[in-house]
Amino acid sequence: MFFVIAGPAVIFAGISKGGFGSGAAFASASVLALVVEPGLALGVMLPLLMLIDVATLGPYWRKWDGQGVVLLILGGLPGVALGAALYKVAEPDVFRVLIGGISLAFVLWQLVFAKRVVARPARHLPRWAGLLAGVTAGFTSFVSHAGGPPAAVYLLSKALSKTQYQATTVLVFWVINIAKFIPYAFLGMFTYETGLANLVLAPFALLGAWLGVRAHRLVPEGLFFGLTYVLLSLTGLKLIWDGLT
Repeated sequence: MFFVIAGPAVIFAGISKGGFGSGAAFASASVLALVVEPGLALGVMLPLLMLIDVATLGPYWRKWDGQGVVLLILGGLPGVALGAALYKVAEPDVFRVLIGGISLAFVLWQLVFAKRVVARPARHLPRWAGLLAGVTAGFTSFVSHAGGPPAAVYLLSKALSKTQYQATTVLVFWVINIAKFIPYAFLGMFTYETGLANLVLAPFALLGAWLGVRAHRLVPEGLFFGLTYVLLSLTGLKLIWDGLT
């Protein structure tokens, strides 16, 4: 049952990271957290996300926004440290609720802009906003692999092209995911079982990355993310229910 769920989830993560700015990749961790303890779900996904990062660096090499990369990484590294500190003192149910809440918040964030309740930033946000977005992205990436939305708030204000935006997220989260690996190991989130799962799921990750790069120009983002919002809403509600009950 784990692999029946995990295979499609990992392909989904590869497509999102490879072609659509990493915004929905964390849905895979949310789905896996329905069937295994949240820490193990995060531990299974991180090496796979790192593999997807490496597979997608080449197609987007040097197409990123330099300033955005620097600010988000400088903020992201302290955010990772903050996430590690919280993980040491929190119970698994706290992370079920946190991952579920982030999932629902992401959907709400998208709907607010889609319905034009709040206008997207009309001009470039200041540099300190990029650092703050990086801290938030590093923290949410550590606790749920959900760093995409905070980074998007800042990057969308810069009016980047779709490819430039995609390339920036690939490089930023490649660095942040590397930074997460050591504290994940010390916190016991990698086990013999997660290692075996990674070996089995690696081809699914590479397939998803390959599909994502090709879908970058072909698949309408609206269709992809519309399905993502439904998935995240359902899994987010289920995780919150499990964590509270």
